Amino acid sequence: MILIDTHTHLYLDEFDSDRSLAIQRAIDAGVKYMLLPDIDSEHTPLLIETCKLFPGNCFPMIGVHPTSVKADYSKELENVSAWLKKEKFYAIGEIGLDLYWDKTFFAEQCDIFRAQLRLALRHNLPVVIHSRNSLDQLIQIISENEFRNITGVFHCFPGSVQQAQTLVNRGYKLGIGGVVTYKNSGMAKVVKSLGLEHLVLETDAPYLPPDPYRGKRNESAYIKDIAAFIADLVGCSLNKVAEITTKNAIELFKIPLI
Repeated sequence: MILIDTHTHLYLDEFDSDRSLAIQRAIDAGVKYMLLPDIDSEHTPLLIETCKLFPGNCFPMIGVHPTSVKADYSKELENVSAWLKKEKFYAIGEIGLDLYWDKTFFAEQCDIFRAQLRLALRHNLPVVIHSRNSLDQLIQIISENEFRNITGVFHCFPGSVQQAQTLVNRGYKLGIGGVVTYKNSGMAKVVKSLGLEHLVLETDAPYLPPDPYRGKRNESAYIKDIAAFIADLVGCSLNKVAEITTKNAIELFKIPLI
């Protein structure tokens, strides 16, 4: 059984004391591959360094997180373009819109999101989209003619069954993590309605751990717990969840198998 964590921030400070051990725990739990999303230029070197610790297991993305966008975002965009010339990346991400923390730079968030979608097109890469309190606005942008051929993942999908169906009709996968185990999240309904063929698994470690780890640091090894919960939810085996979601991730991100 092979599982994939399609979204884990293993390079952050929360893992400084046991980063290699956390990665090895994930591998030992069957989580053979982990994809690491970027945040901004401050974090990119740490992300690359972490992936080089386990080059056959950890794969980098590159992008500017919406909460890192300020009035002058050109340097952040230049950082992404520069790294794309130097290293291999498996997605443009984590990009998107965030209207939860601060709406001050919403126009700039939209501008750099579109610019990063164009980078994805230019480099033939999928995108990993952050959509906190902004799902309708993002659906509107990705529906623009210029971006209709892009594929990717809506990370930590936060929406309704109807919104989920709109996205899968456009070729996107939904990133499902620990939130699906929370009783009032509504994600169980989405998963049951859509089926496994539209899902990839993720932790968003060190954030959003599944039950029964809430209140503790999340880590990639817990993908197995998320997969087991989904198996019970849809009435199939853990192996089936692993088989389908892993296939989805490998095909989308073009992960080189070892």
